[in-house]
Amino acid sequence: MVSIGDSIDRAAAQHFTRPVPKSAPAQMRFLVRQLKGTRAVAELLGVSQRTVERYVKEQLRRPRQDLARRLSDEVRRRWQPRVRDAARKQAARTGGIFVSTRARFGFTAAPGTTDDPRVRYVNQALPPEYAARLFTAQESGATERQLTEILAEGLGEMYFRDRGNRARGLLVEFTGIEELDLDI
Repeated sequence: MVSIGDSIDRAAAQHFTRPVPKSAPAQMRFLVRQLKGTRAVAELLGVSQRTVERYVKEQLRRPRQDLARRLSDEVRRRWQPRVRDAARKQAARTGGIFVSTRARFGFTAAPGTTDDPRVRYVNQALPPEYAARLFTAQESGATERQLTEILAEGLGEMYFRDRGNRARGLLVEFTGIEELDLDI
């Protein structure tokens, strides 16, 4: 299943003004500066302190695949936080968020209507209030289910109910996310 939190982070990462360090030694040095020591980086990545020191001194250059993934994820998570925050604030105030997804949508509606879930491709811009709710929920540690409910509410309001112009009372179930791309 696709993670909404990761999709939000990827969308914010598109606004970086400088490239993220690519080599493992450069990434390790960045984390050592951020966390102020090799011991903290070692604990974060689940390796020995000596391993971190070897990467910093460029004695090691190519990490194992799982370590490379964890290292890259941690660097991206900490890279240019002010730029990321500025992009989120702008989306929450004026820009909104664009959702492109392939997921299973089901409905709870009036009797006699079809409510069987089916896979749909949906591309929809959500207004700033949904972007603000989504960012606030993510920052406060919301679960994936809670983030999914916010997206389902936004997609239901904007795509399926057209801001109240049709399908009044329709409740949207947003499950089985196969693809999810968010753009700020």
